[in-house]
Amino acid sequence: MYSTMQDAPLLVSRLLRHGSTVHSDSQVVTWAGDGARRRSYGETGTRSAQLAHALRDELRIREGDRVATLMWNNAEHLEAYFAVPSMGAVLHTLNLRLPPGQLAWVVNHAADRVVLVDSTLLPLLAPLLPKLATVEHVVVVGEGDTAVLDGCRPAVHDYEALLAGRPTDFPWPEPAETTAAALCYTSGTTGDPKGVVYSHRSIYLHSLHVNTVEAMALSDADLALPVVPMFHVNAWGLPHAAFLGGVNLLMPDRFLQPGPLADMIEAERPSYAAAVPTIWQGLLSELAARPRDISSLRRVTIGGSACPPSLMREFEKRHGVTVEHAWGMTETSPLGSYAHPPRGLTGDDAWPYRVSQGRFPASVEPRLIGPDGTEQPWDGSSAGELEVRGPWIAAAYYGGADAAGPDRPTDRFSPDGWLRTGDVGTITHDGYLTITDRAKDVVKSGGEWISSVELENHLMAHPRVAEAAVVAVPDEVWGERPLAAVVLTPADGAPAAGSGSDHGDLRAFLADRVPRWQLPERWATIDEVPKTSVGKFDKKLLRARHAAGELEIVTLDRLDD
Repeated sequence: MYSTMQDAPLLVSRLLRHGSTVHSDSQVVTWAGDGARRRSYGETGTRSAQLAHALRDELRIREGDRVATLMWNNAEHLEAYFAVPSMGAVLHTLNLRLPPGQLAWVVNHAADRVVLVDSTLLPLLAPLLPKLATVEHVVVVGEGDTAVLDGCRPAVHDYEALLAGRPTDFPWPEPAETTAAALCYTSGTTGDPKGVVYSHRSIYLHSLHVNTVEAMALSDADLALPVVPMFHVNAWGLPHAAFLGGVNLLMPDRFLQPGPLADMIEAERPSYAAAVPTIWQGLLSELAARPRDISSLRRVTIGGSACPPSLMREFEKRHGVTVEHAWGMTETSPLGSYAHPPRGLTGDDAWPYRVSQGRFPASVEPRLIGPDGTEQPWDGSSAGELEVRGPWIAAAYYGGADAAGPDRPTDRFSPDGWLRTGDVGTITHDGYLTITDRAKDVVKSGGEWISSVELENHLMAHPRVAEAAVVAVPDEVWGERPLAAVVLTPADGAPAAGSGSDHGDLRAFLADRVPRWQLPERWATIDEVPKTSVGKFDKKLLRARHAAGELEIVTLDRLDD
């Protein structure tokens, strides 16, 4: 028996039509450093149609072709976000923070035919062009010196000139909703980056969830500031969800440093923002040094890596901003869980839920697999590797990167089709996830697991610790022991460089918070914790620095249990 419902495909073009008509007066505000330029959703729809005409008629882009963007968060990038998939092509957002070799690799792997590039990023793109085998056209967005492109093989076009005079509507096709809409590569911290291809259906369903009360709960009364880059998992789905609900957008362009962000928030008064923890840590320090009025900001979402509870408390205490925790990854579109506490709980009663990674929605089904391969119960204490499945969860990598072969992972997807996330954690009976560590970052000491994330969060609650990263290092007796690498702030005018007494004080601070056998004996003071291209702590690099003898290690006597 079949239903009597119409079979209308869930397409990105439907989000574009809806946002540019029903919410035509909603605004895209792009920060320019000394002010802002503004464009309505109606104008965005018109320009998206013009871009689609230019890509089809001038650059000969057809359905299924890949169009890359090397751009900041701005109005023009938003136009490409909708025009490219809506016309049936595939949007490939390039991570401008990838090493040049990896950036060239992903362009060639995706077989991009066109690259839309911000003029400020031409010095990054130009040296790569001779290595880009499939790129036929470069479209330059914004004013800038294009001399670096003189003599380059691909044809060079000006974005505004390409759009000028084009028709203001487009006959958007209606492909199968399961066809590719966008392509995003992982950050490649281990081996080559891996491509995740999002379908029209997955983007549409994910957008519906982003705007629910279980997630960001945004509406057309909000001005949302996505600091998270549009090349990082579709800016956590915010651009698409914004058009679905008419949410006004404040785009930071290239002005991502703490000072410009504080100026931007004070001037434009967003009600909501989203970024990784390092962004908010920098903004907190900036506001302490040079106060601004950020009272418009009511909520922020933090994801990408675990947020130190101390950072959440400081934002609320100093600025009245509610920090909401989320979990996800490139392979999950990315929203996997969101930390709203259960109804009726406030204050300290709600805190254990708020510092978790949150509750799973109906469309993300989780399970925990223990070290022995058995499924773990949802009791809030039994730990295992998190596996998930659902309509916006990847089932494979583009180009068969999940298949067996040289340098290809064979363990990212279970035999029965679940995504193995690599995160270790627990789940409560009512579906709240707490990530205790990455499987590769757990310290395996004497047959027991030590959570590096828990040690880091406790250390970053100390007033002298700006950043802390904990990694496993070899130990002759215990197999592995934790090494704590800390970035210290000056105390009462004293130099920030660490000493044995500093590290002893920090270990004493930890001793009141974790079992004594978990306390690190090895300590290092560093200038900053290395970061990945998307702002996460790069523990792989930290481990490599330790192995190369580049860290000055202070070893404290082991404390008796």
